[in-house]
Amino acid sequence: MKIYVAAALAAAACGAQAAEAPYPVKPVRLIVPVAPGGGADITARAIAQRLTETWGQQIIIDNRPGAGGIVGMEIGARAAPDGYTFTHAAIGPMAVSPSLHKKLPYDSIRDFAPITRAVSALNVLVVHPSLPVHSVKDLIAYARANPNKLSFGSSGPGRADHLAGEMFNRLAKVRMQHVPYKGGAPAMLDLVAGNVQLIFATVSTAHASMKAGRIRTIALTRAERSDILPGVPTVAESGVPGFAIDNWYGYVFPAGTPKAIVARAHREINRILASQEVKDRLTPLGIVHFPTATPEEFGAYVRSEMKKYAELVKAAGIQPD
Repeated sequence: MKIYVAAALAAAACGAQAAEAPYPVKPVRLIVPVAPGGGADITARAIAQRLTETWGQQIIIDNRPGAGGIVGMEIGARAAPDGYTFTHAAIGPMAVSPSLHKKLPYDSIRDFAPITRAVSALNVLVVHPSLPVHSVKDLIAYARANPNKLSFGSSGPGRADHLAGEMFNRLAKVRMQHVPYKGGAPAMLDLVAGNVQLIFATVSTAHASMKAGRIRTIALTRAERSDILPGVPTVAESGVPGFAIDNWYGYVFPAGTPKAIVARAHREINRILASQEVKDRLTPLGIVHFPTATPEEFGAYVRSEMKKYAELVKAAGIQPD
């Protein structure tokens, strides 16, 4: 009997020692599925800098752009689940792409261990000053009087700004034409030039043109107003109830990563994003902390977003590739 007790105590001690094993003990890779620059990359670098200080190990940014984020997400899904690779995830490749592609090289639910929803990159409905509208109600009236004559630009098919336009078409019962670009910046250039009439742009993309008066700000796409633009109403409160698009970013490990590591990353990423230093860096870009209480809550949110955009893609008549 004493032998069994001793063996059990020894096993428990080994388990406790393993659970308390230091982490990390070497550099950690953060895959960012976009090119350097822009809100997603800036957010990831702000987190990486502070995590490096907290963990005492270098967080190495690995930019892997391509196919609207799919390339980087696939790399993240196939990484070893040891806590030494995690991925910057976003609404597009996580929640929208599953409805736009018949076969993705990853499964947004099966292949990842959710860490946290991290931030929301605010999107605003902005129009060219020549358009005779100053509110959402004005825009709806004008679009109904001029079906198919208005065009809205986007940073690419399936991106948050594209889906915002399609949702607006459906809920406001209007018909506007979609013009996709290879990124938010070229879309904004064409809006300023008057080649498209409106965009559901990120604040980081639109800020300079908003400040210079080259475009007119109409509404926010999220469900609630923001302290960043306190005088700007939401689309929903301006005559399109039910309209809500949050252009969110989050973080995921490969599926199978130890839960203790996932929990630690969740806690420390959200602590970093809540710090005043990081808020001061991201808030002027329209990027605000948008946390989930647990990793499981983020997983449930991704599933709900996938369902939401599957219904929207179907209603918009967008055919999967």
